Amino acid sequence: MDTLITVGQLVLSLSILIVLHEFGHFLPARLFGTRVEKFYLFFDPGFSLFKKQIGETEYGIGWLPLGGYVKISGMIDESFDTDQMDQEPQPYEFRSKPAWQRLIIMLGGVTVNFILGFFIYAMVLFAYGEEYFPAENVTAGIAVDSLGQAIGLESGDRILSVGDAPFERFNDRIVLREIAINNARDIEVLRDDRQLTVDVDPKWTDLLTRYENKNSRLFTMRIPLVVGDVVAGGPADEAGLRKEDRIVSVNGTPTPYFDQVTEVLMDNKGQTVTLGVETKETQQVREVPLTLTEEGRIGIGVAPPEYFYDTERQEYGFLEAIPAGIDQGVNFLGDQFKAFGQMFAGNIKVTESLGGFASIGGMFGNVWVWERFWYMTASLSLILAFMNLLPIPALDGGHVMFLLYEVVTGRKPSDKFMERATMVGFVIVLGLVVLANGLDIWRWINS
Repeated sequence: MDTLITVGQLVLSLSILIVLHEFGHFLPARLFGTRVEKFYLFFDPGFSLFKKQIGETEYGIGWLPLGGYVKISGMIDESFDTDQMDQEPQPYEFRSKPAWQRLIIMLGGVTVNFILGFFIYAMVLFAYGEEYFPAENVTAGIAVDSLGQAIGLESGDRILSVGDAPFERFNDRIVLREIAINNARDIEVLRDDRQLTVDVDPKWTDLLTRYENKNSRLFTMRIPLVVGDVVAGGPADEAGLRKEDRIVSVNGTPTPYFDQVTEVLMDNKGQTVTLGVETKETQQVREVPLTLTEEGRIGIGVAPPEYFYDTERQEYGFLEAIPAGIDQGVNFLGDQFKAFGQMFAGNIKVTESLGGFASIGGMFGNVWVWERFWYMTASLSLILAFMNLLPIPALDGGHVMFLLYEVVTGRKPSDKFMERATMVGFVIVLGLVVLANGLDIWRWINS
């Protein structure tokens, strides 16, 4: 069921983006009197799952979910319909239209995706706002994971800034982004009431972007261990622990924070330990003997960070959400450009960052959360626009490149040249698709 939810989100998101992208080509083509022979969601080599002829256009759904297409008369595209190109140009064909009209038709898809991405970001802000933890509210600082510790952070640190960016909202992704994308080489922290600088080795640009660290945390909030709920029949239930009890020591060792408790428990898997448990009502501490599971667990849920620290929520009116959504989208695109720059500089390995449908689907999660779904759809829309603008023949960007050449020089590339260039571009794109999904398969085999 979890896999079906993930796949369902991915298919719905991509279907929305593909249909609207292709409509971005379809609409200006029809406005300029250009015939559109096919409008397809997914590809249909050999046969289609559904098709219906309406006027001059066949609308359908293909069986190969690798994208979609509109087949425009008189245009060399991935259909490689060379028979049509051997005939005399007709007034309704793409090749008969002025260069500026052809340019608008080719830019229509990415234009829609850019506008759609910005719009969805804005509507997510309008509908949900932004809830966050102000870093100053998290008074106990961070609880480091192994990656954060390797960088040089310590549990209890309060992060003040990363490079030139102030750390105002508590989120370890901010630190990762500044190091991996913006080349931050120092982190200012408050440690034991002393402000000091943690130097960041340049190697972390590569290490933090490796696939193996994709879902790894640098740190979390440091919180006390307060019981959120008790698993029936588990060690904690049998020992008499109740909701809102606080564990303050293990085997006589003070453990005021969750990360300290779990560290001691992991060292005593399957053994009997004595917990110091503080009851909320009386604030008295009692000793509770308890036998851990073989995994070092005691059978409780933990009170979330909201139990200890106040969040803030920024609400957006409709008119406020529009510029905020555009700003969010521009920042996202800026990060993509910077990430490409890091790849070209050799600081980030392409094979570590590249992923296919499994990688993309994994970002939606296995629980359907509409806020996350629309946020991911907005991000994918901007990525789709960005990737389609790459100057590779067979992509929109390749067609735009040749059209700009024609506009500047007044010379139109020959149909034979465009046919060969499109074939080369198609092979490149297909190779990238195979590589990306092959990497996903390789990771799954070796996981």
